[in-house]
Amino acid sequence: MEKVEVLRQYFGFSSFREGQQTLIDAVLAGRDVLGVMPTGGGKSLCYELPALLLPGLTLVISPLISLMKDQVMALQNAGIPAGCIHSAMSVEELREAYRDTRFGAYKILYIAPERLLTDDFCALAQELEISLLAVDEAHCISQWGQDFRPSYLKILDFLQKLPRRPALAAFTATATTQVRSDIVRILQLQDPVTVVTGFDRPNLRFEVLRPQDKRRALLELLEERRDKSGIVYCATRKGVEQICELLQSSGFAASRYHAGLSPDERRQNQEDFICDRCTVMVATNAFGMGIDKSNVSYVIHCNMPKSVEAYYQEAGRAGRDGAPADCILLFSPGDITTAKYLILNQTENDELTDEERQAVQAQDLIRLEQMTGYCKTTGCLRGYLLDYFGQPHAPRCENCGNCQAEYDLQDLTREAQMILSCVVRVRTRLGYCVGTALLGQVLRGSRAARVRELGLEDLPTYGLMRDLPAGRIRELLELLEAGGYLQTDPVHGGVDTTPQAAEVLFHGQRVEVSVKRQPLQDQPARGRAKAKAERPKKAEDDLLAALKALRLRLSQEQHIPAYIICTNATLLDMAARRPRTIEELLEVSGIGQAKAERFGDAFLKELEHYEQTHGRNAP
Repeated sequence: MEKVEVLRQYFGFSSFREGQQTLIDAVLAGRDVLGVMPTGGGKSLCYELPALLLPGLTLVISPLISLMKDQVMALQNAGIPAGCIHSAMSVEELREAYRDTRFGAYKILYIAPERLLTDDFCALAQELEISLLAVDEAHCISQWGQDFRPSYLKILDFLQKLPRRPALAAFTATATTQVRSDIVRILQLQDPVTVVTGFDRPNLRFEVLRPQDKRRALLELLEERRDKSGIVYCATRKGVEQICELLQSSGFAASRYHAGLSPDERRQNQEDFICDRCTVMVATNAFGMGIDKSNVSYVIHCNMPKSVEAYYQEAGRAGRDGAPADCILLFSPGDITTAKYLILNQTENDELTDEERQAVQAQDLIRLEQMTGYCKTTGCLRGYLLDYFGQPHAPRCENCGNCQAEYDLQDLTREAQMILSCVVRVRTRLGYCVGTALLGQVLRGSRAARVRELGLEDLPTYGLMRDLPAGRIRELLELLEAGGYLQTDPVHGGVDTTPQAAEVLFHGQRVEVSVKRQPLQDQPARGRAKAKAERPKKAEDDLLAALKALRLRLSQEQHIPAYIICTNATLLDMAARRPRTIEELLEVSGIGQAKAERFGDAFLKELEHYEQTHGRNAP
């Protein structure tokens, strides 16, 4: 069978996405590969399809049990023999999985890296014909990645125990140049065919809001999306509990997920979300890597993540089916303090030495500074993200909160002189730099104990801006930093001037900056109404609603997630094509032979009923 036939029969697609064919051809030729493709870009197909054409077994290293189970379920429903081995399985389940693997029942087997070097699996691997070893979420192997997992380092030891080295295929969605280099070096990829398709997700709209009241803003955002499925991320378990309670008391079908819950509750809550029994999942970053749910229409962060990689990976869980989706971050300066505390007090990676742990923390603090820059920039948000990953782009995307906002050019020369002078005088008096909170107190003439202890009330700049609220001074400090006049130490948080500041203080340079017309520190959700109205929006017609209702009914009857039956994008194509026969149904994107045989009659009957009720030419 040719690869295009496999693509059509099992996966329901008539053509490959960008980069897929190059990687698949290399894998089929026995080459090592490295694929960097955005979330939803089709990475898994690059090892799933070759697995059906290669002899023996394709072994997939996967970091989370939920990810394995989700992918195995999707493959089985597409008619592909797949299985998994993980720590949550009973002794009897493990024995059965080992037996099935030994007798060739699977073409694809998923396994966690922690189980690779167990005696029983090493013994089993000696008997198998492993043609391909695929490493999913490969950035986990680099200590410079945002999700370093020491267990991934065991992969090379496992390879060395095999009687024959299979081809290696490594895949990730969020890898900087440094991380990509680490993946190649640590896995010892041999002259790998490397494909980086880019990081842009055009269907995602990015926005940073600075509401005075995050809880009120969140409720407004969710009220606009009551009929949508989405994820709300919080930095801490306590935050998850509070936000989940708020949403439930406000009538939202919300559930929660964090590491403090029992495994049974986490499993049940995740299943409720996947199967659309609840529409909002409130979670820490412990939730999501293993979720392949395609109909997530929004991801809202109540707190700033610790890195751009983490944010892009979490936000990227929206819009996996290609439909328009929102990625909204609710930012406040306190998020920086919380994130820094989590970095300096994290208990993960206990296998690292003190020296290695300090190096990782230093790198994490640099990444935090870059994430803070995203929250404070007035430039194109998509452009900021693509710059971070080294991808060229247009100056403006016209599909983010900053590009769609209205700005005024303001002359802030006088305010800049006051602030920059204060920074210089505080540093001169103390011999070190202080943070924005203390600078704001000095400028406002605060009688706080810390100000008096340090003798800062004697400075000429003390009280120069006493008529301004603290929020406005904080905003001005951020504008000056964004303009390159100030810089913040990522480790200690001290604010200092840059060489550019001298031009303002001593050579008369004016400071003119673009400022959103609505004050940055008070930007409620309703302020985005105009931008939202300008976005293209397709109203769901009766047919699409009927197809979604049928999909939900089938998922409940079959006890599988609705999106595994078919994605929203597949339903849209089905509604547009309105097939009348199984042959025509197979032309719908995402409908392969197994799905057509299993669910085809039900969808064709629903389409026929719609035509009888509304007519063939009805919209």
